[in-house]
Amino acid sequence: MGAVAAGGLLLAGCGGNDDMKDMDHTSAKESATSEATASSAAGAFNDADVGFAQRMIPHHEQALEMAGPADDRASNARIKSLAGRIEKAQDPEIVTLKSWLKGWGKPEKASSGGMPGMDHGASGKGAMGGMMSEEDMRKLKAAKGPAFDRAFATMMIDHHEGAIDMAKDEKKNGRNAKAKKLADDVVKNQSTEVATLRTLLDRL
Repeated sequence: MGAVAAGGLLLAGCGGNDDMKDMDHTSAKESATSEATASSAAGAFNDADVGFAQRMIPHHEQALEMAGPADDRASNARIKSLAGRIEKAQDPEIVTLKSWLKGWGKPEKASSGGMPGMDHGASGKGAMGGMMSEEDMRKLKAAKGPAFDRAFATMMIDHHEGAIDMAKDEKKNGRNAKAKKLADDVVKNQSTEVATLRTLLDRL
């Protein structure tokens, strides 16, 4: 009886070790999964992903610059509301885009002599991704009331359409899944906002 009991204890001990091994394997798998998830943004990317992030950062930053004065200078409540939504959506996206570029080991700005339209010298969609010129921005910030509402709606339509074009290019040519998902969100959300702005502009 004593031998049987001892044998039972021995087997139980072995079972415990197997359980610990399973736990170790599970932990290893979870760690590997976490590392794979963390490296998905840093590892699987191409030039299209990098260019998309580098262009979208200043593009979003200008959208924030355009939306900022709306609270004080706009007279239309829907313009104010839309400007607020743009700020809430695009500010976190800038942080995300910068984190991707850091993870990819790429600079926030392209180093190859700049990209077309990055000097903001051209107006509207002739510039990179619908970027506004410095003169456009001066006019917007000087406007107030209905004049600001009309200028904001007109400029933001062009600005959004530029972002949509860049996002569609990323969806077609990019590799990184997270970047392509963000691009898809840009297309959907900003297309909806363009439709809203067009409706508002007709009524202003």
